[in-house]
Amino acid sequence: MRVRAFALRNIKELLRDPLSYIFCLGFPIIMLIVMTIVNGSIPETVVPEGVPIPEGTSMAPTVFQIHKLTPAITVFGLSFLSLFCCMRVSSDRSSAFLMRLYASPMKGTDYIVGYLLPFALIAFSQIIITYTAGDIIALAAGKNTFNVLYMLLSLPLLIPSILLFISLGIIFGVLFNDKAAPGVCSTMITAAALLGGIWMDVDQMGGVWLAICNKLPFYHSVKAARLALAGDFGGMLLPLAICSGFALVLFVLSVFTFVRKTKSDQR
Repeated sequence: MRVRAFALRNIKELLRDPLSYIFCLGFPIIMLIVMTIVNGSIPETVVPEGVPIPEGTSMAPTVFQIHKLTPAITVFGLSFLSLFCCMRVSSDRSSAFLMRLYASPMKGTDYIVGYLLPFALIAFSQIIITYTAGDIIALAAGKNTFNVLYMLLSLPLLIPSILLFISLGIIFGVLFNDKAAPGVCSTMITAAALLGGIWMDVDQMGGVWLAICNKLPFYHSVKAARLALAGDFGGMLLPLAICSGFALVLFVLSVFTFVRKTKSDQR
């Protein structure tokens, strides 16, 4: 009951903020449209006669193709959840709202779940809207539309990514005040875009950049989303497992950080 009341309060706060609609729901659609236009504007690469092309090498960029772009933009949109979650937690701390709640019998996990549930609802709404927009764009562009079954099956498989970004938002919101937290979280969003392979083909780049991306969860989150939407559920097991491991560790860390900060504030 206490968790539900706290979660409902956070949902109402989210719905009152127009920026949450713009960035969490509208921005992914805008990015899909813009990057699809960019992809259509890229001229085809002409290979001179007699120049060999290495086997398995694509001369045209594929990251902006709608079937790869849609799941990548979906994960990128989820990263904005960390920003709004971070702002919500840091704002509650700065306004002494949480200090008043400390007198209640709520536990540390109750607070975390109370923050997690509203943003998880926003996340699933965001995923469905982004998938629908991607399907409409594919249809308008004369491409094959997405498989509805794969779209439905991929929804629960994105839970680790949702948990990952919300946990990061809670951690940043606890560690930083309401002025510093958004800036720090925005830096993380930029890193997630660059290191997740959203705007560039990390696999083709290879080298040190790929090695760095492999050690972070963002690349695996995007890769798992792309494979899930393509129906390659066998190939997505490893990146999904890695992303799930990071998400679990960060969730536990968010609870630990919140509880520790709570005890510190009560002294």
